[in-house]
Amino acid sequence: MQKKHSSDSARNVPLYIGIYDKLKKNIVDGDYPYGKRLPSRKTMAAEMHVSVITVKHAYELLCDEGYVEARERSGYYVIFRKEDGFASTARVKSSPWEEPIEQVQEKSSLTFPFTVLSRRMRRVMSDYGEDILQKTPGKGSVKLREAIGRYLARNRNIHVGIKQSIVGSGAEYLYGFLVGMLGKDLVFALESPSYKKIEQVYRNAGVTCELLPLGKDGIDSKALTETNASILHISPYRSFPSGVTASASKKYEYIRWASRPGHFIIEDDFESEFSLSSKPEETMFALSGEDNVIYMNTFTLTLSPSFRVGYMVIPQCLVEIFERKLGFFSCTVPTFEQLVIADLLDSGEFERHINRVRRKKRRES
Repeated sequence: MQKKHSSDSARNVPLYIGIYDKLKKNIVDGDYPYGKRLPSRKTMAAEMHVSVITVKHAYELLCDEGYVEARERSGYYVIFRKEDGFASTARVKSSPWEEPIEQVQEKSSLTFPFTVLSRRMRRVMSDYGEDILQKTPGKGSVKLREAIGRYLARNRNIHVGIKQSIVGSGAEYLYGFLVGMLGKDLVFALESPSYKKIEQVYRNAGVTCELLPLGKDGIDSKALTETNASILHISPYRSFPSGVTASASKKYEYIRWASRPGHFIIEDDFESEFSLSSKPEETMFALSGEDNVIYMNTFTLTLSPSFRVGYMVIPQCLVEIFERKLGFFSCTVPTFEQLVIADLLDSGEFERHINRVRRKKRRES
């Protein structure tokens, strides 16, 4: 019975995603080295026994994520290099975004439909009754953490147990948890520029911060090499306020940096659900083969600014540390809100909203 289920799951994966995954592995493994031209779409289609349009979609995804680039009248060329970064001795350039930029403007067009939200709220009240008044565990409602786990497995290739998920009242609250868990005696490296409250929360907690300048594809390699930090807090997708997205090569540079003992990456995954790409953005958590990435996200942009609900997924190696240092904290998010979000995730309404917004943004771009 299990075999049939696995086969059904495989059939549900679009053909172009399978081709994309295969080519990405070939590129990362060096089968298609830097500068190599990929086979033409027609040749690849014949080899894979698929249509040219299927190959086109796979190639476009590789372009979106920085593995290849399309050159007019020439084809698709590999621009990914696993060794990029640490060999660089170029002078660190000053950031082109030196002026202070205030909080991102309200994006009302992204707000979750109120009619759908109110309907799901009524359903939760009907289904759970007075249970919505009960206190939840310190890490958050079991139902919400299970729903988040299923959502991340479906959409972000993140597969974790419920003990690794923690819910709190927004990203700023969870930043404080990170300090309590990792310790304020460590040096935290931040992108420069970055969302100013990240630095404010860390410094207020007594943490030493190093600001590493951003280039067009991520943190400057020389600055990353020379930092004394052991914690790297990044927003790989559209870092605020610069709008810089880390290239595929840069992501692997971050992973190599964090492979040293005692080093961790904090992946602040704000806004990536609304990527224009036809496939969700790759996460550092999924890319890293090490148990050293902390994944963070919130429902503030995807649902509403009034939903002060965030979550983080911690590596297995930090679960016991979290329990020992922070397990006494109570969850700061009302039970009702947690159950509503769990219902939105499990009913498919959340993903339908994400897909509507992404289609709208693609039409407008």
